[in-house]
Amino acid sequence: MGDPRLASRLKEYRTAAGLTQAELAERAGVSRKTVNTVENGVFIPSTILALSLARALGTTVETLFWLTE
Repeated sequence: MGDPRLASRLKEYRTAAGLTQAELAERAGVSRKTVNTVENGVFIPSTILALSLARALGTTVETLFWLTE
């Protein structure tokens, strides 16, 4: 069993909400680049960032992010 990896539905939920990366970033109080790097799996969000993104999309952290083995 390797290290768990973070999987994400962030892009799927963002596009379903009709938001650009910049619009989601503004709602979550972060930069567009931050949203981009989280969507691309480059950056693992902090708890606060994950909660902010989930709130901005009207969903839960567990819906947006989960661990894979």
